[in-house]
Amino acid sequence: MATKNIEIVVAPPAPHMVGDGFRVHNFIPSGYHLDMQRMNPFIMMDYNSKYYFPPTNNPRGVSVHPHRGFETVTIAYKGKVAHHDSAGNSGVIGEGDVQWMTAASGILHKEYHEEGFSKTGGEFQMVQLWVNLPAKDKISKPKYQGITHQEINTFQLPDNGGLVEVIAGQYKDVKGTASTFTPIHLQNARLNKGGIADFSFPGNYSTALLVVEGSIKVNNTETVASDHFVLFQNDGESFVIEALENAIVLVLSGEPINEPIAAHGPFVMNSRAELMQAFEDFNTGKFGYLDE
Repeated sequence: MATKNIEIVVAPPAPHMVGDGFRVHNFIPSGYHLDMQRMNPFIMMDYNSKYYFPPTNNPRGVSVHPHRGFETVTIAYKGKVAHHDSAGNSGVIGEGDVQWMTAASGILHKEYHEEGFSKTGGEFQMVQLWVNLPAKDKISKPKYQGITHQEINTFQLPDNGGLVEVIAGQYKDVKGTASTFTPIHLQNARLNKGGIADFSFPGNYSTALLVVEGSIKVNNTETVASDHFVLFQNDGESFVIEALENAIVLVLSGEPINEPIAAHGPFVMNSRAELMQAFEDFNTGKFGYLDE
């Protein structure tokens, strides 16, 4: 199979705060040409690189806000987040857990540091992705997948190389735990120093890596440091990563949704008219109710 070549390695942009609980580097959409269409179906990526939050009795986070037309996927590496939404779902995601919320037709939710974590303080490290939905599913019923670390299927790499956690999609013969609306692969490669993992995805898929921990070499040529983002060209199928030290790498690849994108704030639809309808529905209470 032809090699999937690197298009660009992106250093972490300057961080900014989302609410008072998430200090994030925004990789998608961002500079270069990483707009929503380029990485579709991955239309937003915020990365809270490892950051220490001091103890507090008032949990930090993001208060009640709406979403429509896509899914939010939160992957916890360090720290704990409590989630509540207007569909009645709630839960705590801790280290290694994944929260997959399908906003679809419309939902209100809030995310705060879990109470116990807030009181002790500590290192916090998270990724939040927005995953686009095709037009036929944008007004489907909201749903929620709370996936614990223990529930994520894994593939053990040979020669004590580490393992690959298959959150969604497939790696070798291991299928992902999460259900998706379109073909999506989302995986954590947890590699020991010297560990090697090879990946193969269709050439037209939007494919990228985020080095969450350590440093790696890609395709035996490009060295990539921690907290950097690797965008692959939409050509070739296969690539290889090698851990230069113990490393964690988030691997994402998905089939592009070739439909118009109309986005404004917390809504991602296909037309301006649909955006206006989303604001109207939100303002008239059709997203439900959630206490602050």
